[in-house]
Amino acid sequence: MKKAFKTIIALLLTVVLAMSTPLQVFADASEGQYIRELKVGVGRKASEALSALEGYEILKDDNGNYVDLNKNAGGGAGSDGDRVVYLGFKRTSEKSEAITDLAVMNMNGGYSVKNYKLLMDDYISEQLMPFVDSFMSAIEEYRENYYSENENNRSKAEYIHDILNKLTDDDCGGAGLGDLLLNETKYEMGDDAYNALSDAEKNQHADIVTIVAQANGRATLLLENLLLKASDANETTWLERLVDVTYDDLADETGLSPSKARNQLSKLYYDDAMKLLEMWTAFKEHLDGYDEAIAKLEEAKQKDFSEQEAIIENYDIESTTDEQTQEFTQALAEVTTYGEIYTNAYYDVLCKEYLESIEYDLTDYDLEVETLLDLFTLDYDTAYDNIECLYPIVASLSDGQRSGLELITLQDLVILGMNDAEGYRSAEYDDLEIGSIYEGVDRGIYEEGGVALTSDAERTRALEGLEEQAGGYRFGKLQFSGISVAGATVIGLGVSLAIRNAAKNAITAYQNTLKGLKSTVDAAESRCREIEQFMQTTKEGYEAKLAAVKEYNAIRAALPDQEAALAKFENPEYLGRLQARSTLCGRIAVGCAIAFVIITAITIWMTAREMREFYRVDYLEIPHYIVDEKDITAYNANGDKIVIKNQGAYYKSVPCNRSIDSKFYDALGEHSDLNGDVGRQWLALYAERNEANTPILADSFKVSTSEQIPAGYEKGIHMFGSSAAENLNNPLYDWNSSAPKVYVYFKLDTTPASTAGSNFSRGMVAVTGGAGIAIGALGTALIMTLARKKKEEALLSEKV
Repeated sequence: MKKAFKTIIALLLTVVLAMSTPLQVFADASEGQYIRELKVGVGRKASEALSALEGYEILKDDNGNYVDLNKNAGGGAGSDGDRVVYLGFKRTSEKSEAITDLAVMNMNGGYSVKNYKLLMDDYISEQLMPFVDSFMSAIEEYRENYYSENENNRSKAEYIHDILNKLTDDDCGGAGLGDLLLNETKYEMGDDAYNALSDAEKNQHADIVTIVAQANGRATLLLENLLLKASDANETTWLERLVDVTYDDLADETGLSPSKARNQLSKLYYDDAMKLLEMWTAFKEHLDGYDEAIAKLEEAKQKDFSEQEAIIENYDIESTTDEQTQEFTQALAEVTTYGEIYTNAYYDVLCKEYLESIEYDLTDYDLEVETLLDLFTLDYDTAYDNIECLYPIVASLSDGQRSGLELITLQDLVILGMNDAEGYRSAEYDDLEIGSIYEGVDRGIYEEGGVALTSDAERTRALEGLEEQAGGYRFGKLQFSGISVAGATVIGLGVSLAIRNAAKNAITAYQNTLKGLKSTVDAAESRCREIEQFMQTTKEGYEAKLAAVKEYNAIRAALPDQEAALAKFENPEYLGRLQARSTLCGRIAVGCAIAFVIITAITIWMTAREMREFYRVDYLEIPHYIVDEKDITAYNANGDKIVIKNQGAYYKSVPCNRSIDSKFYDALGEHSDLNGDVGRQWLALYAERNEANTPILADSFKVSTSEQIPAGYEKGIHMFGSSAAENLNNPLYDWNSSAPKVYVYFKLDTTPASTAGSNFSRGMVAVTGGAGIAIGALGTALIMTLARKKKEEALLSEKV
């Protein structure tokens, strides 16, 4: 059992300290049931969008057809037209890699980069910096102990130093924190002195502010917890000091009257005493669970982990089969689970027996307290009503220990008071692997300007200002005016041409009639001359001459009437009016034609310009990340809003195939727009990876073109702040109000998640949050050695 338990502890340390790279199940990606990566393919043609998603599975409908998320959503003439938009994805079998939610945000949907910056600035100034200022005392005590001549303190700091060196800082070339924190930090040096260093010199000085702000939740808690364990540079432990301190001693040291001393001590110790009370009930439950812990330890003696130990020791991550990996994962989970159970049981037993062996008198408080165990097993209400009896505990702590009371448990504090050099030297940690404090952290969320904050208030304001203008371009008043004027010129042209044509016809008719009359008179006169000449020269007989004379006389008789008709019809003024009218109407017609051409050209130009303006969109930058304010804020006991570290709450933009020479690349970069860069607004897709949530099942995607939710589905790609699936072809964001609706639904994995590993593996840790963790980093060997020593001393004193 001893060997098996040694394995349990070593593996427990490895898991709790989170040093090793997360285990990977090396299954074929195509066989994975979750989604690990998404990409949007966009193109003028389907082939272009498809080529951008080579190596990805593409979202299909129930008929096996690729789904165009932007189908027929573009505008009309003057717009950039339609784009084909496909969604591609890759698979994984690892939940830790899986995408857990998909959300969209439209360009004017209600988010603010500025507000996120203000929130984080407040977080740094109001939460982080005060914490760093306070916690520097723990770092200083760690340094003092590391170079101390006191064997116990030096051994403690050296032990913690070696463990801290398993945590590496990427920003310092991979140096271990144990070494780095022995030197001044950037914060202590100041920006000017730090910036004057060479790059090599900078690698020797950690940026404690960045570490606390950006390191993963496990590393942050571990760093702070370990430094607290390395603090206290006194010659004695705080438990040893506690035995010799009473409330009266503290009051006497003030030199004040009892009432004033009470007020002074309250200022000094009340807040930290309340922090102890927050941990009081949990620790009392550990102590009251002594019998149960003993039973667990007895049960542990019956456990045989030789099979699991062999699997773990023989596992080679470089050359393994899927079956071996699954066996290793299961064996590690079993050993880790028992390790956590039985290590905690050892803690409970040893703390109870140790505290029970130390006398402590609180008779002045009329409390039945004879040992430290009696003190720490007081019920919460009694301890609260007599909170002054906790002031000696606070006073016994070092400044470094007091600085991190939110980050350590009361059980941890007691264990610290039990440690000595022999225990530290006997603890083992060689099996711990080196790992970066930023492992698993997407540090892009800390880049200035890259994150947008959304909230119910932001989205409500945006919604109030959103007016639906579904459909394409519509003619405005100027266009209708231009068309009306052009129509009037057409009418004027027609009327003027009609009048001109009528005048020209009248002139022609007049001229033809006048010509006919003149021709008749001329023909009569010509005939008369011919007859006169005939009479003078003819040798014809009487009858011929008589006929000629009769014809002549007839012509002469009719000629006056003909000449009168000619004279009457011949009217130069009338002809002039007709000619003037024809000329005027001709000019009017030319003017109308020119006006029509000009007005039409102007109308066409104005329309084209307005259409271009209507379809032109000045795209805002797509944020790299979006986070909802409620997911990274909480309220402390005082009701103050605080920022919490919740890496999984940040939604990261899904990339697309937009090229650098795209006209929108400067604003949109490679971030996806489900409207294909041709919509009224961009509609960006974001993916969340949150180990606290269940992953999306890759085979569960279902596309619907109806508002009716498909049977068996609840979730889909949704807007931030809404749980309902969003129409990805919404005319609020694109141009065509008649475009088909597109909803994408999915299901989540409902299988239970593994509970093995650190309690903080999900990274959801408030920097100023409540309880710490009882890390097993000091090792059972250490505690058992100390407890045995204390019990031997107690037994010896009883015999004496």
